Amino acid sequence: MKKLMSLLIMIMATIVGLAGCSDKSSGESKNSDGSVTLSIAMKDEGPSNPNAVSFFEQLSKNIKKDEGIKVKFELVELPQGSYSEKLNLKLSSGDIPDLIYFQGGDLPFQQQGLMEDLTPYIEKSRYIKNIMEPHNKERMKNYPYLLWIKPLSPSVPVIRKELLTQLKSSKALMENPSVENYYEFFKELKQSGKANLAYAITTSGTISELDFIFDEAFGNTSTWLEEDGKYVYKRVSNNEKNKLAFYHKLYKEGLLDPEYATKKWDTKEKAFYDGKAGVIVGTAGKVIDIYDGKMKKVQSEKAALELLPPAKGVSQGFGATDVTKEPRGMAISSQSKNKEIAFKVLDYLGSPNGQKLDRLGIKDTHYKQVEEQIELTSQSQEWYARFWEPTKTELTEELKTPLLGPAAQKSLDYAFKYYEEDKNFILPAEYTPMWDTTENLYKEFAVDIITGKRSINEFDVFVKQWYKNGGEEITTYANKELK
Repeated sequence: MKKLMSLLIMIMATIVGLAGCSDKSSGESKNSDGSVTLSIAMKDEGPSNPNAVSFFEQLSKNIKKDEGIKVKFELVELPQGSYSEKLNLKLSSGDIPDLIYFQGGDLPFQQQGLMEDLTPYIEKSRYIKNIMEPHNKERMKNYPYLLWIKPLSPSVPVIRKELLTQLKSSKALMENPSVENYYEFFKELKQSGKANLAYAITTSGTISELDFIFDEAFGNTSTWLEEDGKYVYKRVSNNEKNKLAFYHKLYKEGLLDPEYATKKWDTKEKAFYDGKAGVIVGTAGKVIDIYDGKMKKVQSEKAALELLPPAKGVSQGFGATDVTKEPRGMAISSQSKNKEIAFKVLDYLGSPNGQKLDRLGIKDTHYKQVEEQIELTSQSQEWYARFWEPTKTELTEELKTPLLGPAAQKSLDYAFKYYEEDKNFILPAEYTPMWDTTENLYKEFAVDIITGKRSINEFDVFVKQWYKNGGEEITTYANKELK
């Protein structure tokens, strides 16, 4: 009830805010020098971040030179804490930036008409329509308000190659990554004495990172599983019961970090770099490249990373890809006076020169021009694309060194190799309180099972509670939507 009331308060605040800013919906707002100021809210990209300031200042110069567009960027500084929570508070107050990066929590604002439908803009675009990936196009058909042109980015497990080659169980794992072979590998990894490991694997406070490795092996091949002609949520299936029992085994034997449920992303990574954890899971692509670079700095150049395959069982993969909507991405406020200019900026970032800045960084800092080639500097590994990362990137000059290292590139190849679409749907806002309740119930139960506070024999009790606390209504709706 409290969550429902909070949602209603937020929506009412939004409506009140709109009443005070509805005049922004038409006309273009220009400064005295003919430029347009675009306010932009992005995670970690506020005015206190010098790299963000440098990026947007350079973007302003480049788009003026290349396209004749005079635009200044006003970066929004959000308070420390949950980005989605702080962003929602800001938007609910009626203070709505022109460009908004959402990382969840966008649906209530879309339903209030705050997010522009990007379909007509994309159709008229010069670059974006040509660099979108198949999953981007499918998501935009279903939910045309968030744009996020990135490669498929499941999380993938990595290990130091020097450790991998020293273990007897490695060959069996790489040739046949069954759940049992993963267990034997984790066991040898900790007990071999090849490194002073405290545990085989750690996570940043969630089992979702483990799920990228093991979910499909246990049969959780989609969010909703078809059983006897009906759809069942994967977290209340027998597959889930068997998987949680396996996670408990890892925890009980000290193979899973005993503090996995409370670790944050930074302490997870530190445990990996310091040699306490043998394996961690990271987002395919640039994140794996960052892990690789940092590991080499902390350990040695020999400590390059190697990818591990997803576990193989009932199926194999890093999880099905949800195409109902982008889970995160850029939105244009429907209340903005400068919607056309805002999209032109997004479109420019898909051009060769826009990609050069977004993907490579600042000239003479993150890369150097050597004759007719681009040579990345050592600082390039600290740079990340703030916007688009299409699979095929056209740059103005040839790259002397690749954008991604071997492990990072292999992670993207793995993502495409195991690509499959999920069976899921967009849950209406009125079901959100029930969904939150059932998800929290699952998370609490999963931790209790893994850590041994409750027996796996109580799984049926959890399932009954799940259905009683909103799961019944959600499952009924799912079976209507997925027919």
